[in-house]
Amino acid sequence: MNKRFWQVSAIVSSGLAVAVAGVGIAASNRLMYVKKKDESLILERETTAKRYDEVWYAQVKKSERWIESENGYPIKAIILEPHNTNRYVIICHGVTETKVNSFKYARMFERLGFNSVVYDHRRHGDTGGKTTSFGHYEKLDLKAVVEALKLHAGPDLVFGIHGESMGAATTLLYAGMEDNAAFYIADCAYSDISKQILHVMKTTTPLRTSLALKLAAVFMKLRDGYSISTVSPIDAVPKIEKPVLFIHSLNDDFVLPEMSQEMYEVKSGPKALKVFDEGAHAQSFNKNPEEYEETVADFLMENGLLSPETQKSTH
Repeated sequence: MNKRFWQVSAIVSSGLAVAVAGVGIAASNRLMYVKKKDESLILERETTAKRYDEVWYAQVKKSERWIESENGYPIKAIILEPHNTNRYVIICHGVTETKVNSFKYARMFERLGFNSVVYDHRRHGDTGGKTTSFGHYEKLDLKAVVEALKLHAGPDLVFGIHGESMGAATTLLYAGMEDNAAFYIADCAYSDISKQILHVMKTTTPLRTSLALKLAAVFMKLRDGYSISTVSPIDAVPKIEKPVLFIHSLNDDFVLPEMSQEMYEVKSGPKALKVFDEGAHAQSFNKNPEEYEETVADFLMENGLLSPETQKSTH
């Protein structure tokens, strides 16, 4: 009787272990290897919407760069230099996108008197890397891009960083680590990746508990070498002394606007918050291009970051 009981218990325990491992691997796979958009469709989308201009791109002064990440792979970057200036902006795209999505912001900053750098995050576009880490490893890639820009532009460099969605979270995580840019713009950043994943699970899947997230976290630590608890931009924000502009859309039901509000509240020193009435997730610029540019220009002007020539042209 006892022998039979222990045999059954062992079988049940083994089955549970296999089931738990299966859930953990499946959940971590969905995060580490998040499905990306088709690159040709991104280009077609941006071209059709006239946010990417092939004629402009062909004519603008630019140089393509391969930058070595300390994570062990090359980062593809493009330095766009329409102006003879020491003012640059590094632009970080969102998850599933590529640097093509960043050109619309490069054009905006060009109108504001800045050169720019667009690049592909790890495992996106032309950049190497096997997994997406939602800002953990990406912040180190951003650090490599910053260092490359410093070498390129020289000691008089004045630069800012603009990020959208995961790129915004990466921007804030980097700023909490280095804080050597003149300004940061965080468009629809999540405040904490664990809370964000749980929100997505509850709103798009049958799962209503944090068990799957906890299992995913364990397996991501084992498989990708980091704890998702460290991907918490809201913990980085209090360390940032430079000006930060938080942007969000009221109708964003993917990354809730409350997340930007929370980060704005914990930021000390110079800061601004703009919540647009129109636009879903990562659509603030697309739906409100003129007001978006005015918001950025006002933020830069208030913090003394627009050149005198650009200040005249914006009035």
